Amino acid sequence: MPRSGEGKDRDVRRPPARGDLSAAVVSALERPPGTVRLPDARTVAAADPYGDDLHLALALCYELHYRGFDAVPDTWEWDPELLRFRASLEKGFLDALRADLPRPGEVTELLDGLLVEPADGTGVSYFLRDEGELWHLREYAAQRSLYHLKEADPHLWVVPRLWGQAKAGMMAVEYDEFGAGRAERVHARLFADLLADLGLDPDYGHYLGVCPRQMLAVNNLMSLFGLHRAHRGALVGHFAWVEVTSSPGSRRLAQALERLDAGPAAVHFYAEHVEADAVHEQLVRHQVVRGLLREEPALAPDVAFGIAATDLLEERLGGHLLDAWQAGRTSLFAPL
Repeated sequence: MPRSGEGKDRDVRRPPARGDLSAAVVSALERPPGTVRLPDARTVAAADPYGDDLHLALALCYELHYRGFDAVPDTWEWDPELLRFRASLEKGFLDALRADLPRPGEVTELLDGLLVEPADGTGVSYFLRDEGELWHLREYAAQRSLYHLKEADPHLWVVPRLWGQAKAGMMAVEYDEFGAGRAERVHARLFADLLADLGLDPDYGHYLGVCPRQMLAVNNLMSLFGLHRAHRGALVGHFAWVEVTSSPGSRRLAQALERLDAGPAAVHFYAEHVEADAVHEQLVRHQVVRGLLREEPALAPDVAFGIAATDLLEERLGGHLLDAWQAGRTSLFAPL
């Protein structure tokens, strides 16, 4: 029998809709492919590009490329009508990001900037380390489970679109993410163990329905970049952001979990990332990013956009979490 969080019998349950767009997807997936008409581009364009409805609809579309949903045929993955609808959702999201980031900057400057720690020690990982309570950590872990239970999967899509040093460097990092050949060391497995230590459900996708729009947007961004060859540069930029920022943040999160006696598996997940991602940062900067731009220098603006867009969405997520927690209220769309 598969362990909790693993196995094809653990498909994601569809969450409740949050508006007309997500309701249309939920309803469509209850019917056979090719029998449904989804909202048109004009309807999608009128929606909030950062809103709960659009981002839940987009998350539902993207999940069909991962593990799928209970009782939903696999053939929905490439249904032309769903892909047309998804393209409209993606356009609204990307247009909003490009309007907010008209000149993202130079790749090297952006990456160097990520290494500068805030002088006042503010941010989610600082809050959790210094004053967070167990319920804060549980909410944080539930939200991050959307990515960490498929850690590195969205980035793997870029590998066939790279070559030379960029491909070799990317695979060196991915090999570590997937446990270096040992199933018990796959990072998604380690995060499932963290969830169990925190008394949370470790099943894949379990918390999709409680994540707020800010977390959905963060998660959707990497799937959007990963599924399109045209965004390969942006996905490399996104991956660089993840690896450059991971090690110091992971150290603070491990300290938070130790302080609250969250359990050995919970501490281990982030402790593992402190050392591993310090190495990954160097591989990504000097092999993946530099290798890609040596082969395709015209992709530099795309790499910069990927870094800046990730930073923007993570900053908004962090602001949402801290505003909620400092006011004593949940950061989730619905309680755990």
